[in-house]
Amino acid sequence: MSANPRNVHPVYDLLPVEIDGFETLAELALDLRSAWNHATDEIWRRLDAELWEITHNPWVVLQTVSRQRIEHVLSDADFRKTVDELWNERKQTAEQPAWFQQTHTDSPLKCAAYFSMEYMLSEALPIYSGGLGNVAGDQLKAASDLGVPVVAVGLLFQQGYFRQSIDDAGQQYALYPYNDPGQLPIRPLRDANGEWLRLKIELPGYSVWLRAWQVKVGRANLYLLDSNDAANFPAQRGFTSELYGGGPELRLKQELILGIGGWRLLTELGITPEVCHLNEGHAAFAVLERARGFMETSGQPFDVALAVTRAGNLFTTHTAVPAGFDRFSPDLIQQHLGRYAREKLGISVEDLLALGRQDPKDPSELFNMAHLAIRGSGRVNGVSRLHGEVSRRMFTPLFPSWPEEEVPVGHVTNGVHMPSWDSAAADRVWTRSCGKDRWLGMSQTLECDIGRVTDESLWQFRIDSAHSLIEYARQRLARQLAASGSSPEDVEAAKHLFDPNTLTLGFARRFATYKRPNLLLRDPARLLRLLTNPERPVQLILAGKAHPADQAGQDLIRQWIEFIRHPIARQHVIFLSDYDMLLSEHLVQGCDVWVNTPRRPWEASGTSGMKVLVNGGINLSELDGWWAEAYTPEVGWAIGDGHEHGDDPTWDAVEAEQLYQVLEEEVVPEFYRRNEQGIPTQWLARMRASMSQLAPQFSAVRTVREYTQQHYLPAAAAFSDRTKLGGTVGTNIVHWERSVREKWESLKFGELRVEPIGNELRFEVDVYLDGLDASFIQVELYANAQEAFPVVCQAMNRLDSSRNPESNWATYQASVLATRPTTDFTPRIIPHHKGVSVPLELDLIRWQR
Repeated sequence: MSANPRNVHPVYDLLPVEIDGFETLAELALDLRSAWNHATDEIWRRLDAELWEITHNPWVVLQTVSRQRIEHVLSDADFRKTVDELWNERKQTAEQPAWFQQTHTDSPLKCAAYFSMEYMLSEALPIYSGGLGNVAGDQLKAASDLGVPVVAVGLLFQQGYFRQSIDDAGQQYALYPYNDPGQLPIRPLRDANGEWLRLKIELPGYSVWLRAWQVKVGRANLYLLDSNDAANFPAQRGFTSELYGGGPELRLKQELILGIGGWRLLTELGITPEVCHLNEGHAAFAVLERARGFMETSGQPFDVALAVTRAGNLFTTHTAVPAGFDRFSPDLIQQHLGRYAREKLGISVEDLLALGRQDPKDPSELFNMAHLAIRGSGRVNGVSRLHGEVSRRMFTPLFPSWPEEEVPVGHVTNGVHMPSWDSAAADRVWTRSCGKDRWLGMSQTLECDIGRVTDESLWQFRIDSAHSLIEYARQRLARQLAASGSSPEDVEAAKHLFDPNTLTLGFARRFATYKRPNLLLRDPARLLRLLTNPERPVQLILAGKAHPADQAGQDLIRQWIEFIRHPIARQHVIFLSDYDMLLSEHLVQGCDVWVNTPRRPWEASGTSGMKVLVNGGINLSELDGWWAEAYTPEVGWAIGDGHEHGDDPTWDAVEAEQLYQVLEEEVVPEFYRRNEQGIPTQWLARMRASMSQLAPQFSAVRTVREYTQQHYLPAAAAFSDRTKLGGTVGTNIVHWERSVREKWESLKFGELRVEPIGNELRFEVDVYLDGLDASFIQVELYANAQEAFPVVCQAMNRLDSSRNPESNWATYQASVLATRPTTDFTPRIIPHHKGVSVPLELDLIRWQR
């Protein structure tokens, strides 16, 4: 009797692996480099054009088409030649030295581990929500391009973020389609014997099995964990079911899986990163597990292990308001981490809670993941210049008595992966003017090169882009209306909406009150007049989701849908539902103007406006996030005055008026002001300036280079230093910290003496050390920044003998130019140890009173 009487094949046997060339196709389909290197697009389009256009998922296309179809296309000599050439090009790219290998040949950095709750890499892998995932995905792609040795860690969500449907009344509905792993471009991570790599982590009263997956992202690998393992109870299988869903307990479990499970996965794989990059506080538990791993290998206690490992940890915060950080009740931390703290870390749960609190001694304070990340890292940064300032202000309470400007938070401004977001037309323009490898070369060459593109070529490129967007928007809207049960007449009308020759504004964001997506709706009649001007018409494409729990955000969507119902408005405004990566690509490639209206300073950086730069779109935005440092009058338009006004409705009215005026008096007239050839030369000058000046500056290649040079390389060197001799340096740091803390309260200043000498002032002060080693501290002379004067922070030198005859006193001296009153200057004492970041690793400071 046949072993398989119904001819039912095991699921993986359905893949025609015996067909010559199929495995090459499969390797290309499973490498997400295809998300930005579009040379492979024609392969998938050739296999199934309709399915490719809908999904942009090569792996789905390859699994869906018939065996006969695959055999047929592979039998075509030209097709097969193309496939083989793409495979060889992929292999050569992986083997060739990239920027990192060429410029950092003797680097201490062998591996940086990047942890993030979400990644936006491709519409084929929907495990993202928005901006945070966009940053993670684009930086991983840029690391691949540059050859920076990064491995990434995340979670595989069975449902991902919700998908959006909107009814005729404007009501948003949240849908949760299942992410079938078999149709995602991922592979089970298997060991040398072929067994699926699974991890077991302990939670209160039970264990959870985690499955591991691998995603190929060019040169880089992304490893994903999920709890949907058959060995788990049903409730446990759902721990990784939904991105940003559920309550605090589910969120805590996800973050335990990401941080602790993620670091253990790397250990299981034999990967030993020098650098751990935490992309937001969700991954902060990796700090604890990394320290635990060092305890295991070195035999050191937790405090020493943390002192050693935090030198290699980098925390990037994306949050602009304190309420945006994940915080958990002490009881929840006790329940889920109490045993881990006692048995694995050798500390009390109170000591663990102290790491996540502003006031370590307050038993009622919630456990803040950002505070854990800061206390466990050697470096902290925001994601734009303005956000760095906001973050320093926000984290000032963690560094009491320190000046705000010295709160240890820097910034690396975000950038986007330009090859992922440029259109085919944009790619042709850039390639002709700047070369195929333009985003890997020196960015300063791009400005002069793009300047040589003629006005005629630039304008034709924009015309082509507009036509592509309008065609896509019509098709998507028609499908959207048909799916919602609209009449055949409305569906057919959607296929003819909009004019590619009309000025097109784009607004696509998460719908939240602080983003003010309805600022344009403040005066509906005025907006309608702007849109319907017969001489200079305007059309507007909107998209965006509101979180399912955010009723106010959903109300903002409803207001737009109500406005669009106006029989005239519906000819000029459309709302495209289910804003995702594919829709975003089309919008940023074809919109003429990208509008952004957040309340300053609540948008940490923003990235959507960066994506239009490479495509010739122009920004009209609030002076917030990245636009606050990018804006100059020749590259776009701005609203706001560069100051914070909170959620003052009066100021909202002021900025709405600014927005209308800029559109009516500057944007619209400039777009329609044409020369004899019908070309808007002034518009193109602005567009050219935006492309040439801003696209290189806000590229993820620049961002990743900065992370590498400013953070990864120094962090790797610092971590290497602290691991020497089994962590002896860490032991010395812990002993130093204990000594300083023990004596700190007894340190005091004597009299401050000032003597003018020529054009200088000489300051001298006695300091009581109470037996503390003088090398453990540094005495400085400090003066605040004032309108006419910068900050002064000058180390004072310890004299060989003290002016104070009593024991345990030392005298310190410093001279400064006599350009300021002596009363501006104050001595202070700060801790000092070679290689230790103060105040990040020890926040003590003492001022002369």
